Amino acid sequence: MTRTIDKVLYTGSTLTTGGRDGTGKSSDGALDVRLSLPGSGGAGTNPEQLLAVGWSACFMGAMRRVKTAEPIRVPDDASIQADISLGTTADGGFALAAKLHVTLPGLTEAQKWALVDGAHQICPYSLATRGNIEVAFTVA
Repeated sequence: MTRTIDKVLYTGSTLTTGGRDGTGKSSDGALDVRLSLPGSGGAGTNPEQLLAVGWSACFMGAMRRVKTAEPIRVPDDASIQADISLGTTADGGFALAAKLHVTLPGLTEAQKWALVDGAHQICPYSLATRGNIEVAFTVA
């Protein structure tokens, strides 16, 4: 089922040239990055790192919006380490996999999982990737 937007809240616009060995810039000038191949030792970042930052930031916001049986506040020192892996498939193609390691100090295990499970249901990045890539979560 395709999810459609009823009301646009924001559109991020970028221009990339040169692919994985190029540059990427946002239309407002806030983002201006040099790109390098993953593992190449080049001076730039790569699409996997950019996806990891974008997804983890969005996921943190989604945790703050989750409605749970008991009100749970996301701690100020919460963090997410996102690992995005790029690999090859048996048919010679490429695929991504994601692991999000969510740290929520001061919460019980049940509270942590309530936030993570709830956020995974509403985070736009989670929704966009669901059923398309392997996704795993850990909590601490």
